[in-house]
Amino acid sequence: MPKEAHEPAPVEVTQLAAPDAFSTPGRDTGLPAGLWRGTPIETARTVLPLVALRPLSPAAAAMARRVLATGARGPEGSAGDEALAGARANALIALGDVAAAAKVLDRAPGLDRNGELARAAAETALLAGDNARACAIADALTEGRGETYWLRLRAFCQAQAGQTSQAQLTLDLAQAQAKDPVFARLMAAKLGGAAPGAASLRNGLDYALSKALNLDLSTAKAAPALAVALSGVDPGPPAFDTAAIDGEIGGLATALRSGPPPAGALTALIGAAAEADAKARPRLQAAALLIAALAPELSGADRTKLAAFPVAGGKGPAGRSLALEAAGEGKRMGEAALLALWTCADAGAAGPAIGDRVQIVHALARAGLMADARTFALEGLAGLK
Repeated sequence: MPKEAHEPAPVEVTQLAAPDAFSTPGRDTGLPAGLWRGTPIETARTVLPLVALRPLSPAAAAMARRVLATGARGPEGSAGDEALAGARANALIALGDVAAAAKVLDRAPGLDRNGELARAAAETALLAGDNARACAIADALTEGRGETYWLRLRAFCQAQAGQTSQAQLTLDLAQAQAKDPVFARLMAAKLGGAAPGAASLRNGLDYALSKALNLDLSTAKAAPALAVALSGVDPGPPAFDTAAIDGEIGGLATALRSGPPPAGALTALIGAAAEADAKARPRLQAAALLIAALAPELSGADRTKLAAFPVAGGKGPAGRSLALEAAGEGKRMGEAALLALWTCADAGAAGPAIGDRVQIVHALARAGLMADARTFALEGLAGLK
């Protein structure tokens, strides 16, 4: 008797979550999958473009590279947010981490319809020497094709393909929108054999055009992020020279490189800072505040002395200060990092003032970003020469 056939078991279909702007890793950073838990998406949308456009101090740039390269579930609402994914990639490019940006963009949907995302992908391709991919991205873009960047890129691509008259027309359209004498000079050399002058390394497009003209790239001053990207060397964590201050603070700067400040040594520093002469007092009190911001607990006597130090408060808005403190206490790593970067972007390459820096160090330490908090503290100590 034939064996009775069994009906196949029903197949269970699971709906996969839409990819979000942060889920694809750029590299292994050691940060947890819950990095962005509780972070408002509005904060990410505000801060990432600032990171891409403004210079940051070494400590801030290192933290930005670390958090933005992390693959972790993004803030609520980031699923399918192509503009935010583009802002993340553009920030990584600006920070010199082109390899991480390329990995983030490798499987990103929306390159044909989102200009910011497409521009990030085109720039990573140009910096990698893959001009064909950059040109394919420009050709496939359906929205924003008339913006200046895309006109310039298409002019370059047309010139590369030997389409001289089309390239000249596209270049004229780009120049009519926004004059760029450097790009125009290089394109004139490409199209008509004019003297090219010096190479330019402001961005990936300048790099690709200068390289196509066989110009000497070693003589060009590269934008800081581009210099890092083209070096092919991982910048790694920043190093700070704290020798000038370390002797005055009992070697605490050296101790911070490997862990939290020893309680006894910190108490001694706070006491010395409170009693220092007028010349040494501002420097020692600033140092004591930076290091105390890392301490898990302070005695009542230490808190009283610190409260009397007349170090100026931060320059950041009160609302941001409140949000940063709350993010630290709530152990919301991503939010604390973004709010700190917001203040750092406002401050520029020199880094935040002592008052803001103390608050940043304290919030990052409370949020669980202790390594970054120590880096900010060491950067501040190095500036107290």
